[in-house]
Amino acid sequence: MPLVHIELIEGRSPEQLKQMVEDVTTAISKNTGAPKEHIHVVLSEMQKNHYAVGGVLKSDAE
Repeated sequence: MPLVHIELIEGRSPEQLKQMVEDVTTAISKNTGAPKEHIHVVLSEMQKNHYAVGGVLKSDAE
């Protein structure tokens, strides 16, 4: 059972997340041979003020 964790900054629409999950599932199935119904995808969205690059919060970088 492949288990995929994806962490990303909040802000994508439900439609974008749905398409991403479908695309990731297809890619994992294609490359591992695992049936799609056995592939689990976990999305973790972070607030922009909970993620930093180079010491700068993403909420301050905009």
